[in-house]
Amino acid sequence: MELRSQAVRKLAPENDPLKIGMGWKVDDLSKPQIMVESTFGDSHPGSAHLDQFVKEAVQAVNTHGGKAARYFATDMCDGIAQGHDGINYSLPHRDAIVNLVEAQANATVYDGGVFIASCDKSMPAMLMSIGRLKDMSAIVVTGGVMEAHTLPKKYVVNDPACAINDLLTLEQIGKFDAWEKTGVIPNEQLDYYKHNACPSCGACSFMGTASTMQIMAEALGLMLPGTALMPATAPELKQAAYDAGVQVMKLVAEGIKAKDIVTMKSFENAIMVHAAISGSTNATMHLPAIAHEFGFEIDADTFDRMHRGAHYLLNIRPSGDWPAQYFYYAGGVPRVMEEIKSMLHLDVMTVTGKTLGENLEELKKNGFYEHCDEILQEKTKGLGIKVTREDIIHSFDNAKGTDGSIAILKGNLAPEGSVIKHTACPRNMFHATLRAKPFDSEEECISAVLNKQVQPGDAIFIRYEGPRGSGMPEMFYTGEAICADPKLASSVALITDGRFSGASRGPVIGHVSPEAAVGGPIALVEEGDLIRIDVPNRQLAIVGVNGEEKTPEEMEAILAQRRANWKPKAPKYTKGLLKLYSQHAVSPMKGAYME
Repeated sequence: MELRSQAVRKLAPENDPLKIGMGWKVDDLSKPQIMVESTFGDSHPGSAHLDQFVKEAVQAVNTHGGKAARYFATDMCDGIAQGHDGINYSLPHRDAIVNLVEAQANATVYDGGVFIASCDKSMPAMLMSIGRLKDMSAIVVTGGVMEAHTLPKKYVVNDPACAINDLLTLEQIGKFDAWEKTGVIPNEQLDYYKHNACPSCGACSFMGTASTMQIMAEALGLMLPGTALMPATAPELKQAAYDAGVQVMKLVAEGIKAKDIVTMKSFENAIMVHAAISGSTNATMHLPAIAHEFGFEIDADTFDRMHRGAHYLLNIRPSGDWPAQYFYYAGGVPRVMEEIKSMLHLDVMTVTGKTLGENLEELKKNGFYEHCDEILQEKTKGLGIKVTREDIIHSFDNAKGTDGSIAILKGNLAPEGSVIKHTACPRNMFHATLRAKPFDSEEECISAVLNKQVQPGDAIFIRYEGPRGSGMPEMFYTGEAICADPKLASSVALITDGRFSGASRGPVIGHVSPEAAVGGPIALVEEGDLIRIDVPNRQLAIVGVNGEEKTPEEMEAILAQRRANWKPKAPKYTKGLLKLYSQHAVSPMKGAYME
C-alpha cells in the first residue's frame, strides 16, 4: 500500500524542493513522514517542558527509518487565566487547537503522528485531533505531573482534605487565598504557598482534568502501557517519548490506524477507568467530544449508567490524600485496570499492536509493578509512615466507594442534565432542599460569598456562564471560597451552567443544561425559590417559590409564565473566537464542541 505522503509528492512537484529547503535530504523524501505535534510553549508548567519529549520522539522516528516534522499548537493554562476574562477562552481554545492540528496535518499530509500534551484542554484537543485524523497512525505521549512540595512545619495547616498535609499541591491555593482574604492566615503564609505550590513542570499534582485526561489517553489504548501520568521529572518519561517514536513507525509499517484502535469498547473502558479514579467532571464533556470525532456518540448519561455500581479506588487529591505523582508509584493505569479487569473489554486493540489483555499480562511478567513498588518506597521513606500501593490505589474488594464518582442529575431545573462529583460532596448534601440565590456572573457571586451575604441553606446560582453565554469558564474560586468557610462548606450548594475545575470539592453542580443563554430553566430561577437536590435519585428540581413548596403542576405553570416573560441577553462577544464558539457550541451534555 502506497504511503499517503508519497501519493501527495506525485501531485505537488513543489513538495520535494520545499522540504529540501528546510534541510531535508533527498533520501528523506521517500521515507514515512511523521508529524510530531505538541503544545510546547512557555505558556505554563504543563507545556514548557514538552520540547525534551519532542526531541526524543523526533530522534526515534529519524533513527528508525522515518522522517519527523515538528509542529506546535501551544495551549493556555486555566490556572493563569483564573480570576479574569482569560478563563473564557479555556474551553473554546480546545476546539481552536483541534482545528489548527487538522489544518497542519492535512495541508502537508503525514503517514503517522506522535501527539504530546499534558493539560486540561490540550489533552482532549489532541485526542479529538487524532479522531479527526483517524485514518492516520497515531500515538500519544503525555507530559506527566509535577511533584508536590514538602511544607516546613511552620506552614503545615489542619487541612481535612489532605491527611498527608505536609505535601503542598496547587489545588489548595484557592482555599488558602480565601483564608487570607477572610483573615484566617496572614499574607506571608499565602505568599509561601503560592511560591512553592509548583516546584517543577508537569500537570498540577491532583486528579484534576489534566491528570484525568492523561489517564483517559492510556485507557483509550493510544499510549504505551504504564506511561500516563508519570512524574514529569522521571527519566522513564523521556524513554517513553523515545519508545513512542519507535512504535509509531511500527504502526505505519503494519498499517494500524487510530480508527483501528479506538472503538466504542475503548470508550466504555475509559469511562470505567474514569469511575475507578474519581476523575474530573470535565471528562463528561471531553470524552463525548472525542467520541464524536471518532464517529461515535456518547453523552453524559453514559457516564451515569456506567458509574452506577462501579468501584472507586483512587486515594488521590482532591478527594483523597495523596498528590498525583504517587499514582505512577502505585502502578498507574495498569494497576487500576488490573483491579477492575472484570469490568473491561480486554480484547480491544492498542498502540502496542496487542490487545489490552495481552498488555496487562506482559506488564506482570516484565517487572513493571516491582519497579513501581521500589520507587514508592524510595519516595515515601522520609514521611515516617509505611506506605503501600493499596494506600494509593485501593484493591477492588477494598474500594473507597462502590457507586462510581459522577452522577447526572435531571429535573425541571436541568431537563438535559447536570453533573455532580458525588465523591467530593458531603453526604448530608445528597438530600437537600435549599433557598435559591441567583447571580448572573461569577464576580457578583464570589463577592457575596466573601462578604458574608451567603448563608447556610442557600443554593447559589451562577448562570449565563455556559458555552453560548460566555465560553463556559470554570467556577473554581467561588467553590473554593465556599469550602474555605466551615459554616458554608457542607450547607450551601453551588449550581451553574458553567463548569468546575477538576480540583473542585463540595456540593457543586455544573453543566446545567439547557444553559441560561438559550433560555434554559436555570435562567428562570428567582430569589427564594426552593431547590431540591437528590443525588441517589439523580434529581435537581425547583420545587417551590418564596420558601413555599408547590406541586409539580403548579411549578410547571409558574415556570411557563416566567419563560413567557424571559428575554435573552445581548451576545457577550461580537467578534473573534469567543463569538464563533458562542454561536456554534453544542450542549455540554453532548461535548460542548463546535458544530
